[in-house]
Amino acid sequence: MTFLVNGQNLANRYFSTALFSADNNLYSCGYNNYGQLGLNTTTNYSSTVQVGNTSVWSTIACGASHTLSIQSNGTLWAWGLNSYGQLGTSNQTNYSSPVQIGTVNTWVAISSQSQFSMAIRINGTLWAWGLNTYGQLGTNNTLNYSTPTQVGSNNYWTSVACGYYHTAAIQSPGTLWAWGLNSYGQLGTSNQTNYSSPVQIGIISNWTSVACGTAHTAAIQSNGTLWSWGNNSYGQLGTSNQTNYSSPVQVGLLSTWTNIAVAGYFTAAIQFPGTLWLWGNNSYGQLGTSNQTNYSSPVQLGTSTDWIRFACGYQHMTAIQNNSTLWTWGNNSYGQLAQANQTNIFSPAQVGSLNKWNNVSCGQFFTMTLQIT
Repeated sequence: MTFLVNGQNLANRYFSTALFSADNNLYSCGYNNYGQLGLNTTTNYSSTVQVGNTSVWSTIACGASHTLSIQSNGTLWAWGLNSYGQLGTSNQTNYSSPVQIGTVNTWVAISSQSQFSMAIRINGTLWAWGLNTYGQLGTNNTLNYSTPTQVGSNNYWTSVACGYYHTAAIQSPGTLWAWGLNSYGQLGTSNQTNYSSPVQIGIISNWTSVACGTAHTAAIQSNGTLWSWGNNSYGQLGTSNQTNYSSPVQVGLLSTWTNIAVAGYFTAAIQFPGTLWLWGNNSYGQLGTSNQTNYSSPVQLGTSTDWIRFACGYQHMTAIQNNSTLWTWGNNSYGQLAQANQTNIFSPAQVGSLNKWNNVSCGQFFTMTLQIT
């Protein structure tokens, strides 16, 4: 079974007290009104600040105002806003520093975008908690949960992605499933019916990665083709128009796509050998095109061919190049670009001079990054 954590393949890794190959320091910046930066305060920061003094973090996932992270021993931690139990701590108390979720140490993948959370364990089971108004937890009801609750009984889940009120996930050997709010066809089920438990999208079994925005979804097949569906009001589907689609539509004709990220009303994707492309809403320069023009088809970001990891915030973007440098652009109203100011940036700007950045995740107005120790 292949596990994807922030787009990284975990195939052929065996779980132990050190599931991942390297530990990292965790840094954060931006809006912190609920303690989502994990710094034991509610103060905003416009430069990266280290979370605690441990270097055992392996992967991160940001919701709108909360954060999840897995440590190298497989334990799961959360902090920030908890009004719907999205931290999984059996209560609705906000936390401004990391709190462990239960005692299980077999977590391998996490996702969050709004006020709920999803995670996968090493045995392939899928778990959900938090807000469930539209059935986005997949628990066959609309009840909120403040502790991880298993989604069905399957143990074939390999990756999961959270939208604002919907979820998409892949099962081995590559089938794609979705559930939750479907008002724009973001579930890909050829209708606008909400579902509170997983529904398969078509019959194809060659999906390899999936990402969800506010009300749209994008996914890549094993042949390298890119597909999208749902709300297209800003051209975020990349289909050269603003037509909504309730089933997957191919983005162009290329078969060289390797990874995707989605948030808010825009989409980003990497093509082999490492070019970065963006499209959709550009009101704050989040597409990095040096302007504020929306685009309804993919536009290449500069000429670099060494982008390897990236994440979309609601109106900002962060990305890492092959030399481990970190770059940000877009809305910076709360300092989420880590540029020591609150000025919006319309093209990529490097964060400091370090080349030790390993991964990144974005919340609505904040950023979390991992730095190699």
